[in-house]
Amino acid sequence: MNKSLRQLFTMVIALFTILGLSTTIIMAIKANTLNADPRNVRALYHEYGSPRGSIIASDGTVLAKSEKSDDAFAYQRSYSNGPVYAPVTGYFSVTTRADRGIEASRNTLLNGENSQLWLAKFKALFTGAENKGATIETSIDPKLQKLAYQILGDQQGAVVAMEPDTGRILAMVSTPSYDPNSLASHNTTQVNKAYSSLITDQSNPMLNRATSELYPPGSTFKIVVAAAALESGKYDTNTSVPAGASYTLPGTVTALTNTSSAANGSNGKMPLLDAFAYSSNTAFAQLGVTLGQDTVADQAKKMGFGTSITVDGTSSSGLTMKATASKFPTATSADRLALASIGQGDTLETPLLNAMIASAVANGGTMMQPTLVDRVRSSDLTVVSENAPSKFSQAFSKETASKLNTMMQAVITKEDPQLQIDGTKVAAKTGTAQIGNNSANDSWITGFAPADDPKIAVAVVVHNVNAFGSEAAGPIMQQIMQEALKQ
Repeated sequence: MNKSLRQLFTMVIALFTILGLSTTIIMAIKANTLNADPRNVRALYHEYGSPRGSIIASDGTVLAKSEKSDDAFAYQRSYSNGPVYAPVTGYFSVTTRADRGIEASRNTLLNGENSQLWLAKFKALFTGAENKGATIETSIDPKLQKLAYQILGDQQGAVVAMEPDTGRILAMVSTPSYDPNSLASHNTTQVNKAYSSLITDQSNPMLNRATSELYPPGSTFKIVVAAAALESGKYDTNTSVPAGASYTLPGTVTALTNTSSAANGSNGKMPLLDAFAYSSNTAFAQLGVTLGQDTVADQAKKMGFGTSITVDGTSSSGLTMKATASKFPTATSADRLALASIGQGDTLETPLLNAMIASAVANGGTMMQPTLVDRVRSSDLTVVSENAPSKFSQAFSKETASKLNTMMQAVITKEDPQLQIDGTKVAAKTGTAQIGNNSANDSWITGFAPADDPKIAVAVVVHNVNAFGSEAAGPIMQQIMQEALKQ
């Protein structure tokens, strides 16, 4: 009998232990995941029962806010200039949990449930006041954001503008866009209809093309190859490299050519600086093959390729906002390496990383971690957290950065003088990647200004156009820089 009781007692203890562990896992370890689950309607309705914090721009402009409503949801979420800021804010809906933008990456702070807000929660409990969410202060400059959105217009594309020495994102625009207000309505029938329309739209307006779309970067990738060459110690800006009017890809009968005679060089050769300035395909294809797969791939990795870059948030604050990893082939044949070295073939890149690379050149070779949020304030305006600039990687040496800076300035002075800004030195690299059986282009430009004291770095891609990067993307970069430098 005593033995049976002991066995029963042991079994009861074991069951209580299992129950305790499972409860701990559900309520602590998996709490954020379960709360963020789109199927958790109860959690969603609970969030709508309290005032959600605002999302604001760097100048105090309110991008998203919650106001009292007269229905069961208690509060109505609204977005000012919704389509302009949608890639930044994301959306908050009664039918679909926030799964993108700051609404998702800072969800537990916005809804007031984050552990960092314990003091404000305690005060609310003690005083009987309503628990309010935190305010998220972003680094977005409304003038640059609205200007970039306006210039892109009906075109498909993206713009990213950054501070080179801090990584602060000043503008992040994606077109076509969508209006988060259509998903914030309390009419569930209308919301479901709007959401269904958006996700079935062939233009994919809910996609953040700045962080989540990969494009062949064209000749903007020549920054990476030039960095690899300079870092090897075997090349300088005046080193003569093979070029020519045509280059047959190794092991094929495919002839690669240039878009201008200036890119051909003289007697089949030209200085590295001129090859870069005139964007010589024949020179950089051969340079990539000469450097070799490992050298170019290693340099690309140092400059962010192959890494899914965190833009905002952590697992404790919500659904982390990450950029899709840009791609450079790790093992390929010589002919594919030649194409990859001029930003075609298997090379794919996000506009965000393109801007980060320009920023690294501007910042002496140090690539900074991109950030979208400057600080978080509780409802009593106390600073809960504040961003401090951090290093993403040492992309290349300061000496290499200085030489790349000179080469990028030569792009403007030698090849694209129409993109100059009066009284300001501009450094840039254009790119034109052929897509769709060579029937259209992805037009790129990336650069920074002033070149001798960088304040802003910009990357622009315009998708599926019949124009070169200098024509379709160049003027957009130029206007954004001009606006930024006026401030």
